[in-house]
Amino acid sequence: MKPRIASHEIARVAVDRVILVGVDLGHRAWPLEEDLAELARLVRTAGGQVVATVTQRLDHPDSRSYIGRGKLEELTALVIEHEATVVVFDDDLAPSQQGIVQSSIERAKILDRTALILDIFALHAKSREGRLQVELAQMEYLMPRLRGMWGHFGQAAAASGGAVGMGTRGPGETQLETDRRLARKRIGEVRRELAVVARSRDTQRQARAGSGIFRVALVGYTNAGKSTLLNALTDAGVLVQDKLFATLDATTRRLDLPQGPAITLTDTVGFIRKLPHSLVESFKSTLDEVRQADLLLHVIDASHPMANEQISAVNQVLTELGAMQTEQILVYNKADVADPDTMTQLRHRSHDALSISAREGSGLDALLERIAESAARNSRVIEVIVPYTRGELVQTAHEKGRIISEDHLAEGTHLVLQLPKVLAETFVPFEVRSESAKTLGTDS
Repeated sequence: MKPRIASHEIARVAVDRVILVGVDLGHRAWPLEEDLAELARLVRTAGGQVVATVTQRLDHPDSRSYIGRGKLEELTALVIEHEATVVVFDDDLAPSQQGIVQSSIERAKILDRTALILDIFALHAKSREGRLQVELAQMEYLMPRLRGMWGHFGQAAAASGGAVGMGTRGPGETQLETDRRLARKRIGEVRRELAVVARSRDTQRQARAGSGIFRVALVGYTNAGKSTLLNALTDAGVLVQDKLFATLDATTRRLDLPQGPAITLTDTVGFIRKLPHSLVESFKSTLDEVRQADLLLHVIDASHPMANEQISAVNQVLTELGAMQTEQILVYNKADVADPDTMTQLRHRSHDALSISAREGSGLDALLERIAESAARNSRVIEVIVPYTRGELVQTAHEKGRIISEDHLAEGTHLVLQLPKVLAETFVPFEVRSESAKTLGTDS
């Protein structure tokens, strides 16, 4: 669980022994025990083992060390007792606070919630774009902490009996400024590389938008079951693990609706409460899939005791992305293992939500019907006779529409088909209006 800057393949020879630290300030949206339970899951996802937990009730965080002096002494003793290698604070620490705690507890690495999430993202980023996005967020996180790192180095040297002179003058202001300059240079390089990758993604996204295909994006709290649902609907073969942030890279698959045109379905990175702003900024090119979708499937873990709070956390990120105005279908997943009382409460929140089990496959037909209804509002049924010289249009009809009927006449291919409205315009020059077409509603 050591923060990474550029390397993403570091092998771990031992499991980190972790102590969690949580502070109850009296105005938490979630109970402290739920916060720490989620933090423990993050630790396990990062490959660590929780060996102890420290909590404190404060009116406000200590300006120097976040927790009080007495609690810091208790934490120091626990690190020694449990031979802990890492201490993780549930809240973000100011660089100065992190430096002071680190100088007091030299035997363990001090991380805050953001550093831990960045570490997990570094473990799971597979694509070039994902790795660059994580590196950018890590570099921007580390920049203001460089001074504290060098200060701790000097304190450690002095504590070990070394004089502040030969051998310790290097990591001073000169080295600090050198590191800052190198960090700023690398941040610039990563941003330029990301811009190139983003242009390529934009080209692909614009091609999908230009095709008129209805675009659906899966959103939800991390580990809600989005990847399982994508696999269930499209046989995508996306990695599914009972871990937070198991997949980071957006995956788009074609889905042929039973009663409607073909659509695209995109799985996106899971959200989490207090998702670091730097990550939201770094992943904005990936999250553009959410902004530009025609429909959002908001997948919710109905078995989680804090399901309502998770919904609110996801909506907060959607608001930040400017995507709250997009049509949403609430999908209560894991209904097969959810508490009946919880399901009742969730249904009261939204009467038109759907209950499914992506793992068991239950409720998926009703979900597909709802998606088809939404797509139909953005599509048109049209009857055409396409000349045989325009075979590419027939191919387009098969690839991007739903063929209702197809016949081969002397003058061309006779089709009754359902297409996205944008794409239907291409077929208008070949439109015919027969009696059967009126029955099918092709005048719509």
